[in-house]
Amino acid sequence: MTAQSETHSDHSAAGGGGSGAVGKSRAEHVGADPGGAAGGGGTAGSPDDELLLAALLDGMDAALCAFDADGVVTHWNREAERILGWTAEEAVGRRGLAGWAVRSADAAHVEPRLLGAMDTPGRQVHEFALVTKDGGRVLVRTQSSGVAGADGRPTGVYCAFSEVHAQIDLERSIALSEALFEDAAWGVVLVDADLRPAVVNTHAARALRLTSRTAVLGRPLGELLDHGLDELESALQHVLAQGAPPAPAEIWVSLRREAERGEEDGETGSQAPAAGASGDGRRGRCWRSGFLRLASPLAEEPVPLGVAWLFRDVTDEKRAAQDVSRLRFRDNQLHRAARAAAECENPMEAAAVHLDFSLAGFADHALLDLLPVGGPASPEGGPASSEGAGGAPVPLVRAAATPASSHGHGPVVEAGLASGIPVGYGPTHPAVQAYDRGTTVRTSVGGAAVPGWAQGRKWPDGTVHGLCAVLRSRGRTLGVVTFLRGSSRRGFDRADASYAEDIAVRLASAVDLARTLRG
Repeated sequence: MTAQSETHSDHSAAGGGGSGAVGKSRAEHVGADPGGAAGGGGTAGSPDDELLLAALLDGMDAALCAFDADGVVTHWNREAERILGWTAEEAVGRRGLAGWAVRSADAAHVEPRLLGAMDTPGRQVHEFALVTKDGGRVLVRTQSSGVAGADGRPTGVYCAFSEVHAQIDLERSIALSEALFEDAAWGVVLVDADLRPAVVNTHAARALRLTSRTAVLGRPLGELLDHGLDELESALQHVLAQGAPPAPAEIWVSLRREAERGEEDGETGSQAPAAGASGDGRRGRCWRSGFLRLASPLAEEPVPLGVAWLFRDVTDEKRAAQDVSRLRFRDNQLHRAARAAAECENPMEAAAVHLDFSLAGFADHALLDLLPVGGPASPEGGPASSEGAGGAPVPLVRAAATPASSHGHGPVVEAGLASGIPVGYGPTHPAVQAYDRGTTVRTSVGGAAVPGWAQGRKWPDGTVHGLCAVLRSRGRTLGVVTFLRGSSRRGFDRADASYAEDIAVRLASAVDLARTLRG
């Protein structure tokens, strides 16, 4: 077999495989300097040095053999015995490898390359096919280097070797690590036993909004993440204690530096077109995360070195799935409401049924405010006017509200169809703005209740988000339906505005029918 060789001057000696095994050297073949052929030095004839040298060779993870200047084997450790099967007693003292560790036909190519390291600076790397004691063949990768005596003349050569597949496995592991930290399309973070990032790859650095891969090293995760931090740390602690979970975990996170940004649209008066205004209020990211516990392979018992956290951003996929589920549920609610309303003899009772069904998974409160019969309804083809006679705000009258109590839908206010006391909205009230513009209006005070904000709009206490949609039928605006949410819910988004408009269409048909029947 033709050997492939390559000169290396700075590689480590051993390279690779197998568990440690104890080697053995024989002093009668070493002469006055028992350590000379295996790498140097030592006091001649010292039993302690002899034992120390043997112990060092015994503890190596790579197979090692050494030759003197005449090519006689002087050292043969237990890892070499494990790979080839030849014991130290059988190997030490033989001249060269031909006929026992190397086929005679290959010896002319193998031995000159090995012994040639005495006259060549640096380490020589080769791949040879060696022969095992039972007659088999094993491909090994060797690193050989010459040994010089005190006078600088070459006195021998040592050769460290390992099975090629073990070396290739090591190189694959190294190449995999490099690829994960440079070119991977998902984030990789190595977290130490103190739950602090130790290594971050390029993708993870971008996801965490870091200026560089080293900017986060050694810093607590709490400086990076806001929402989702507790869940992530719990997962890391579990992996350190119990091992990797059986399946990936989906964790919603938000970055600390983005935590103070507003999550909803601006204060009162933000207009939403038919599809609603931009900004859906869901700023977190969903990271599908896998975890692997890292343990040292060199310890007798596994010693946790940390956790490898691999994650991929699946926010778009999750939100698309959530939107589909939400749309399916809302379509089902509209269908159920239409079937229930069809059984109502009174059209205004049907409107109240629609209002009741609209609350499920959508809002905490719903208000139906109508223009009194004979009021300043908008003319055909144009929006309504928000001012009545004398420039006063339009007198919207409460026709229904739900929930009016802990159970059942709100009472229908029949007076609202002919006359009644106006709700008393001011000209800047979102319902009045929606009525005036003939479109949907969303408003929000943020994520927490502000004293006086809901009361000033004549809404229930604790309200922080509102959405007002107009009721249009036969080219005329008949009133406004208002949906309200508390601080436990997010603000209304585009899809919510579209759903509210679907409900408003059904309410408007019921109200228009009621007024038509009343003459």
